[in-house]
Amino acid sequence: MTDGISTFTDATFDEEIAAASEPVIVDFWAEWCGPCKMITPILEEIAGEQAGKVRVAKLNVDDNPDVARRFEVMSIPTLIVFRDGQPAKRMIGAKGKGQLLQELSEFL
Repeated sequence: MTDGISTFTDATFDEEIAAASEPVIVDFWAEWCGPCKMITPILEEIAGEQAGKVRVAKLNVDDNPDVARRFEVMSIPTLIVFRDGQPAKRMIGAKGKGQLLQELSEFL
């Protein structure tokens, strides 16, 4: 998708999460979602600056409803941080970079 950000699908999600050695921030988003588009450049910055510490990935909920349903994603954007294959933190809604970094500090 973009520099430093992976794209997950229903087919690749479990394998990607299980194989990750670092925490993975998954952005559940959709093409029509304005706030989702607002946080994409912020996530790109975080992916670049925190490379090796965390991994950033996006999952389009319209194209991949199974994973979104499994993690009960009701509103987007929803960011879920997975550590050791398990959801460790959930953040809902668009946030600024400072607030996001603060909320992610335990994983960085």
